Amino acid sequence: MSTEVLPLSLDAKHTAVVVIDLQKGITGRQGTPLPTTTVIANAARLLVAARTAGAQPILVHVGGAADGSDRPRPTADEGLRMTGALPPDWSDLVPELDQQPGDIVVLKRQWGAFYGTDLELHLRRRGLTTIVLCGIATEFGVESTARDAYELGFEQVFAGDAMTGLSAESHTNAIERIFPRIGRVRSTDQIIAALLG
Repeated sequence: MSTEVLPLSLDAKHTAVVVIDLQKGITGRQGTPLPTTTVIANAARLLVAARTAGAQPILVHVGGAADGSDRPRPTADEGLRMTGALPPDWSDLVPELDQQPGDIVVLKRQWGAFYGTDLELHLRRRGLTTIVLCGIATEFGVESTARDAYELGFEQVFAGDAMTGLSAESHTNAIERIFPRIGRVRSTDQIIAALLG
């Protein structure tokens, strides 16, 4: 694989900053290798830059029916670890994102943000061809969304320091082996400079 780093230039009016699952029920768990507090702070900075530059903030969270009946439940060797009822605010976005009236909020019921949601509709109708992705968990919600976005033909930029995983190994696999094949991995500072440049 080429190690050449392509220059980053973003046309804000055709760019969406898509934040995955920065919600109360998920950010309370410790991420690795980055702490969730760092991920939230960097995502919040990306959203401020997006709003300033005229890019579209899109806040994605996972939720659904209290009994989980609208979420996938495959027979799997390692199923979901959630037991019992979820707290009522489990799906609420963290306040640090400072949700604004112009932000689009997407509710998903599985790892990826495209299937069964109106995310693609929002992007296509607004002429948004580039997605900046960040959030939790790198190897689940972010990677699932990224793979779908790649197959749908969207350009992607990954804010590597605004996401974290359930394990350092799986996070690193996505950052170093998956994302560079379907987009560009950059820092929050580099993305902000490109949005505001």
